[in-house]
Amino acid sequence: MSKERLYLFDTTLRDGAQTAGIEFSLEDKIAVAALIEQLGVDYLEGGYPGANPVDTEFFAQERTQSATFTAFGMTKRAGRSVGNDPGLQELLNSSAKAICYVAKAWDYQVELALGIKPSENVKSVTQSVEAAVAAGKEALLDCEHFFDGYKANPAYALSVVDAARKAGARWVVLCDTNGGTMPSEVAEIVGEVLKVCPGENLGIHAHDDTGQAVANTLAAVNAGVRQIQGTMNGIGERCGNASLMTLIPTLMLKPEFAERFEVGVSAEQLTNLTHISRAFDDLLNRAPDRQAPYVGASAFATKAGIHASALAKDFSTYEHVSPESVGNQRSVMVSQQAGRSNLLTALKRHGIACEKDDPRLDRLLREVKAREARGYSYDGADASFALLARKTFGTLPEFFEVESYRTSIERRHNAKGELVTMSEAVVKVRVGDELLMSVAEGNGPVNALDLAMRKDLGKYSDRISDLELVDYKVRILDGGTGAVTRVLIESRDGAGKRWFTIGVSPNIIDASFEALYESINYKLLASA
Repeated sequence: MSKERLYLFDTTLRDGAQTAGIEFSLEDKIAVAALIEQLGVDYLEGGYPGANPVDTEFFAQERTQSATFTAFGMTKRAGRSVGNDPGLQELLNSSAKAICYVAKAWDYQVELALGIKPSENVKSVTQSVEAAVAAGKEALLDCEHFFDGYKANPAYALSVVDAARKAGARWVVLCDTNGGTMPSEVAEIVGEVLKVCPGENLGIHAHDDTGQAVANTLAAVNAGVRQIQGTMNGIGERCGNASLMTLIPTLMLKPEFAERFEVGVSAEQLTNLTHISRAFDDLLNRAPDRQAPYVGASAFATKAGIHASALAKDFSTYEHVSPESVGNQRSVMVSQQAGRSNLLTALKRHGIACEKDDPRLDRLLREVKAREARGYSYDGADASFALLARKTFGTLPEFFEVESYRTSIERRHNAKGELVTMSEAVVKVRVGDELLMSVAEGNGPVNALDLAMRKDLGKYSDRISDLELVDYKVRILDGGTGAVTRVLIESRDGAGKRWFTIGVSPNIIDASFEALYESINYKLLASA
């Protein structure tokens, strides 16, 4: 029997952007989109063009390689024509290949929040979907408050679904906007929706306010929906959304789903799940959830005790899936072996050939673990890992050596009497037999260091001329002013290639300098 296809829709950059404490810059969005594509999702929802400058700029050009680039926005406003609705025109004219409209499916919300008649809302749904189809874009409709709306007025909620489907929507998505619906309710209501819309055109968008977003999503799949919406690590408004980091491996590894369905994620991509999850947390500048299903550091950990004997005989006694299948590792008994497996995967990602029994692998593993104990995290700093691996293997060229550096900060009044703060950096670099000294001013000590380091690298100057620092994140690993500091730097070149490097030190300037130094070395290595 052939398996039915399930389609994965990532809304990290839209619904996830509503998470308290998260504010994506344009550079963040570009970096996160690249991570999302590594997952193998079918749709990537990038935000709301026209709603803010960042989202508008993000949709100025195509941002995906394989996933369908999707814009989010409201249906046509009541009392306006399609051509006279600026918000709708932004969606139609964006670079997105698909448009995901949002419309209320609860008549009470339509009257309360929008102040229009429920019938007018249905009309807007129809005309908006038709406009997207006419513009050659794939149309989706998120039915906001669908489950609460259905429980209050089934006929109206179903009329919104029916209108979108008849107008040509590829997907009609049932949203548990308040996150309070139970899995049994989801299954029952989806069964009723199937009478007006086939499952191959239905999606589910679940919020986690009762901790059941994943359970509700799986209940919807069992009931008949075929598109799944979620976010990286479950981020989102209030308590978050269904986590794709939990849904994807469950769908691929649990026989109840794996024997009936397939997704567009390969087994090889699945082994990158833990790496992608932790890299995403690094981009957000937050600590990963150690107890997250599948990808958490404690997901396959145990203190052993009376479990030790059983674990030694059969790991499945305390593991529901193999940790290697999702790129994670167990922390007892064979942690050394699991660590080697992870390193081999990471080395392959960077094109570094290494056999399983290569003695250098153990040396690299010891070095990585020692550094992680000091605060390094290589999941979000792939470029630094590549440099460390080549250095450990003895294959990293020595392009230049920093003999010394110095930074200073001066706060003073300028000629206009304004109070200003200036930073200056002096860097001495040895390239071969040549000693070079550069001085630069910047709007902060790290900016000054960055400019000074790249000002003159002798024969290598041309190779780093297009190098640009685009993001800088600092995370305090311990409390207090003497705490260990981790710095993550994102860089890019003229071709648009991006990479991340890391530095760790009790001194924030020293940590920043290490990350800058590694960024330049990685650029030189990549251009060799």
